[in-house]
Amino acid sequence: MAQQLLINQTGEQGNCREGYPMFRAKINQLASGPNLTMEGSLVGQWAEEAKSLVTSGPVPKGLIVDLTDVGYIDSVGEQVLVWLASVGSSFMAKGLYAASVCERLHLPVHGKATRSRKRV
Repeated sequence: MAQQLLINQTGEQGNCREGYPMFRAKINQLASGPNLTMEGSLVGQWAEEAKSLVTSGPVPKGLIVDLTDVGYIDSVGEQVLVWLASVGSSFMAKGLYAASVCERLHLPVHGKATRSRKRV
């Protein structure tokens, strides 16, 4: 069973029929445990809404937060990520931006992506 938060370009919550969603957060129960997937910009009120999605019930133990499709995080979003880490979450950060945010904030990274460089 999944819980989902979707916010469209105008900041209205709900199903986004027109335009591209600016932020989406979804909690899935996977075989490996609970997974919070976020997409878009983790900013301001949207970050607070993502936190409320997690706290709408007991905070899932062993929560893995997937930041792969997050393109921007402001200071409020960073505070939410630090809070998620403080309650025991670990983070997936496959993209360069998400990985750098996790490193800068000293967030526990789950399944670090390995990058190979071609030597010339």
